[in-house]
Order: sequence, then structure tokens, then C-alpha cells
Amino acid sequence: MRKWWMIVFIGCFMIVPVVAHAQLNKLLEGLLGKGDEGVSIEQIKVTQLEMVPDPAREGQRVTFRATISNSARSHVRIVLAVMDRDRVVSQVSNAYLQSGSTQINFPETTYQFSGREQRCFTIETNIDGRWVPITMAAEFCPQRSNAGWSTSDRGGAGQLQVEELLMSPDPITRGQEVRFMVRIKNDGRPIRGNIRIQDRDQVVVQTDTVNIPRGLTDFQLPRSQYTFQRMDTCFTVSVDVDRTPYPVDASKEYCANPTAWTMKSRMRPQGR
Repeated sequence: MRKWWMIVFIGCFMIVPVVAHAQLNKLLEGLLGKGDEGVSIEQIKVTQLEMVPDPAREGQRVTFRATISNSARSHVRIVLAVMDRDRVVSQVSNAYLQSGSTQINFPETTYQFSGREQRCFTIETNIDGRWVPITMAAEFCPQRSNAGWSTSDRGGAGQLQVEELLMSPDPITRGQEVRFMVRIKNDGRPIRGNIRIQDRDQVVVQTDTVNIPRGLTDFQLPRSQYTFQRMDTCFTVSVDVDRTPYPVDASKEYCANPTAWTMKSRMRPQGR
């Protein structure tokens, strides 16, 4: 009899973990919300994660924005959190993920960036009291820079390029107001900053803070009273992110011809 009870006890001890693991898998693969159909965690993916501002200084309040893809045909309501290892940085308790892509704005928080150890953030959901990571399209690991903690070596401006710079009127005569249009290509994540056009160390014109999304975007800058004076006037473009200007690379120089101050005939390949 004693042996029989021992066998039963050992059997229960072995079955309970299996059942618990099966229940967790069922939760992960079953309904995450109250949509018309089940939504599996494998159908949810973080396609983009942003930190605003970027770069962020020590002790500065930051906001995280995540774009999350739901490949299921039904919606889902779940708990989402930005996590630093096992620490909750910011949390949304009732996130609504429609079918397709949804942007989730996490509450503003003060995150203490400190030390030289690399910090990588993840997006996780809470299922049955456990934090479960959601697949991310790319790692999100801010690095220390001169301007603060940033996901780019150049404060988010490292993947910008000037594709075109035009002025109006063109040609222009002395004393006329001038207006510039700059076309910027952003191969990185969306950022916010001030676009500035300079003639050497002189600021010609700049914008207020604007959004610079991915892809090609045309920006009309305010009118300027800039006076053309030098015989060879060449313009550069920079983006001011969190009070730090970052020069934007260009595939060619943009210079105004002194005979009539026109840019139409003086565009030449960079480095020649």
C-alpha cells in the first residue's frame, strides 16, 4: 500500500508542471483579448519603437511610442509595457490593437540612464501574471552620446540626406526676400528637430520643430531677409535635435551664382 501511494505522489509531482506549462502555452496561443476570433502572440510584432526626445539627457522625462503589427483579422486588448530586463519602464493597461498596424503611446516617464552598461528595451505583455516578450523587428538599445542617450550615434540625424535644395525666386536680386525648399530623405526612424540652412557660420533661415518622417519629405522654410554678399555662396543644411545641430549630408553642393545669384547653374557633384 505504501508503495502504491508513493507511485501516485510521484506521478502527481510530474504531471503538475506539465499541466501548468500546457496551460501557459494555451494562454499564449489562445485568446489575448475579446476579438471576434483568437489572436495568437505570434501574430503580434513590434515593427518600430521610438523614444522622445532622442537624445535624452540624464533625468529627463521621456515618452516611448511603439508601432505594433497585428496580423490577425480580429482586434485585441492587452497590457503592454516597455521593459528594461525585468523592470517596467512605462505601461499601458488597456492597449487596443486593431488588425494591421497600431501606434501605442506610453505614458511619460523619468528613466534613469546611468553607467556604461548597454540598456536594451523590449515590449512585453502580461499574461496570467507573467511578462512575455513580443517579437521586435529590431533591437532598441540607446547609447551614450555627447548630446545624451540616443538610438543613433548622431542623435537620430545620422540617416538623413539632402536630396534637393531650391530657392524662390531664382534668380534673385539684392534686397529681395528669399524662400527655400529642402527635400530630405530619412532612411532611419522618424525624428523631430529644427531644419537650418547656413552660409558658412551664418544662419540663413530655420524652421520651428518639425516632424521628419521616414522617406522623402519636402519642407518649405519661412521667408528670409538674407542678403547675398559673397562671390561664392554655398549653403549647408543641418538638423537641430535637442539643441544640438547635426550637419546633413548632401550628394552635391548647393551654391548661388554671383552674377544673378541663382542656384540653377551651379549645382555640382560633391567633392569636385
